[in-house]
Amino acid sequence: MPERGTRRDAAAAPGGAGASLRPSLLSAALIGVGVMAAVDEVVFHQLLAWHHFYDRATPQVGLLSDGLLHAAELVAVVGGFFWLSDLRRRALLVAPAAWGGFLMGAGGFQLFDGLVDHKVLRVHQIRYGVDLGPYDLVWNLAAVLLLACGAALALRARRRRAGDTRTPSGDRRP
Repeated sequence: MPERGTRRDAAAAPGGAGASLRPSLLSAALIGVGVMAAVDEVVFHQLLAWHHFYDRATPQVGLLSDGLLHAAELVAVVGGFFWLSDLRRRALLVAPAAWGGFLMGAGGFQLFDGLVDHKVLRVHQIRYGVDLGPYDLVWNLAAVLLLACGAALALRARRRRAGDTRTPSGDRRP
């Protein structure tokens, strides 16, 4: 059993000094990607029926592409939660970094969808038969806002970790 105050003990403290921000960021980013993909798929593909994931073929192919997107988002969310739960179980989860990762994952998915899927690959548009300008602007600005908020949370978590002068027992160092 490690002595109190050792590096190993610090890593065992919740979000302790040995806990890395990177796994917390990445596991939650995976969840963020999956959740934003689910929101996109449920709201825009199913409820509003504005488009399918792939609209350049028959409606049946579009429906199949939606199903494949749904399967991928489910894998991302479940895998991300298993990873996040493992970090929490091992007391290595850094919650502020995880929240930042979640928002960056959601924003990253949305920005990728808005720029690559909509504009570069043109696999679908947000909506058809309307002026796309306002839709694209809101879609991509929302993505940038999510990314900026996530990056701010992650940076704040990193700065707090760098300035954390507490010992593993929670006392302040001189």
